Amino acid sequence: MTTTGPYVRPDVRAFLDYLNNVPGPKMHEQQPAEARAVYLAMKDIADPPVGELAVIKDLAIPGPGGTIRARLFDARATRGPGPVVVFYHGGGFVIGDIDTHASFTAEMARQLDLPVVSIDYRLAPEAPWPAAPDDCEAAARWIAGNPADLGREATGLVLAGDSAGGNLTIVTAMTLRDAPAAVPVIVQAPIYPAADMSKEYPSFNDFADGYLLTRDGMIWFGDHYAADVLHVKGSPLAGDLAGLPPAVIVTASLDPIRDQGRAYAAALALAGVPVTLREAKGNIHGFVTLRQAIPSAAADVAGYLAVLKQAIGEARAA
Repeated sequence: MTTTGPYVRPDVRAFLDYLNNVPGPKMHEQQPAEARAVYLAMKDIADPPVGELAVIKDLAIPGPGGTIRARLFDARATRGPGPVVVFYHGGGFVIGDIDTHASFTAEMARQLDLPVVSIDYRLAPEAPWPAAPDDCEAAARWIAGNPADLGREATGLVLAGDSAGGNLTIVTAMTLRDAPAAVPVIVQAPIYPAADMSKEYPSFNDFADGYLLTRDGMIWFGDHYAADVLHVKGSPLAGDLAGLPPAVIVTASLDPIRDQGRAYAAALALAGVPVTLREAKGNIHGFVTLRQAIPSAAADVAGYLAVLKQAIGEARAA
């Protein structure tokens, strides 16, 4: 009797073979500054160029720990009132920034035909938990309430983010449900979110090594972030999910945190929250910023954005 491993797409397999044979220290063997530089350098290999947009503008948002850098992406030079997407980048709360995710946020702006504001929240270990969720809340409130400074009037917020940013998406949605901003959150759209860091799900062990995001890397992130994993701002799945905005959730089948996203989707459904779950079969954690390295990931991104656009339209019509 022969056993076979999980399905891996051919282009994913090729990328993983390349990645797993790159010489030098792994991320968890580096200092945060080194890991950030490597992650930033990788974007030009892994992701397409940002491309043309009518507006790419840096913003400065007042935050609890000082100015929060942000960047506005918009396919239109001017627009009337409407939803604004607030995006929180991934990177385990330790690495990543506006630039590492600029190609993806620009594509969001084009495909959704909405302004996207990418948030450069404080990173650990220099600013451990809860600095990141505090910055993300402050930024969302500012975007909701400062149309003159933003140059666009928000009628509602669409919160989105990948991985650590998916966690921050959920946490911010919960915070603004309980203490509303100037306009409501109309859709939450976390991408392979770290929704529950309080326990190990089966996928954590099934894909512990060899699939880009590793067990050792996740432990490295967690040690630097130093979150209270039993607190709702550390593991939002531990909180009350009733009354949250409709959700579009994406997971990857080869992701060690896949089961956290699945569990969050199931819990939302049980709480009566409309939810759509998509899973990129045969793909890995991080695929939204790997569209050049993994060409098939472009279809996963297009599918996510199409469903998200529909959810936003339904929310606006409700």
